[in-house]
Amino acid sequence: MDPVNRLDSIDLQVRIGSLELKNPVLTASGTFGYGREFESLVNLNRLGAIIVKGISLEPRPGNPPPRIIETACGMLNAIGLENTGVEGFIQEKLPYLRTLKAPVIVNILGDSVEDYSRLASSLDGHRGIAALEVNISCPNVKKGGVAFGTDPVMAAEVTKAVRKATSLPVIVKLSPNVTDVTLIARAVEDAGADAVSLINTLLGMAIDIQSRKPRLANIVGGLSGPAIKPVALRMVWQVAKTVSIPVIGIGGIGTTEDALEFLIAGATAIQVGTANFYQPTAAEEIITGLGEYVQDNDHQSIREVINTLQLDVH
Repeated sequence: MDPVNRLDSIDLQVRIGSLELKNPVLTASGTFGYGREFESLVNLNRLGAIIVKGISLEPRPGNPPPRIIETACGMLNAIGLENTGVEGFIQEKLPYLRTLKAPVIVNILGDSVEDYSRLASSLDGHRGIAALEVNISCPNVKKGGVAFGTDPVMAAEVTKAVRKATSLPVIVKLSPNVTDVTLIARAVEDAGADAVSLINTLLGMAIDIQSRKPRLANIVGGLSGPAIKPVALRMVWQVAKTVSIPVIGIGGIGTTEDALEFLIAGATAIQVGTANFYQPTAAEEIITGLGEYVQDNDHQSIREVINTLQLDVH
């Protein structure tokens, strides 16, 4: 029997609220386009779920270039949330996504609570959408540009508005650019979130020493990749101890070992992000690797691995 087919019989199923996933490996928003871009490189139907790039009410052109640069052990991006807008997504992207076996999760973003509510309402009831992931790292234009995700009250307001506007599972994506991420996690859980995902990118910058100018036209951007993994792992562990809803781990995950660290720390599922750029097959390889790990350790399912961190220090 083909090794992949044999491993596909191993129980890797996990549950995120009412959403059942055949395995815990998802693709992170903003790193996998609308899915179709990877169809020649990845067996999309093997994925636990596909999270499309962030969708806003109206189309966004994004920031001027240069808007992505490589850094030590990662990259900085200032794409500016370029996307087709919600109507463009429904008309142009969703028909293809409906043909896939993998569940599709739509990441949404806005500049006000009303934006998020309208987006959730617009996407509700469309066949082919399995859940919403709410990006609360966006600036609240009505509050002077403060990011929703840095204030527990604002984070809760967005979550309540989305929860009221949709029957779909609601995953809230948390920002790491806070003093205590557990405060935000508890606030969105109390406001009705079905799960949280973390971390979003860390803020960073780079300078060209010859021109003495910022290397990104936007000056600052989001740092992602292996460099942020220890920070992400620590935050996932903290949040998993704090909330009772599922936690989805993100940040520098590119190998099976990376994924297992997050699962052991308490994540129910993980997202592969930056690795999609330099190793487009990473998500598939992790799925295979998780199956091998379950088999090699005589487990009945991947669920026996989740939240099993041993804290005995010798």
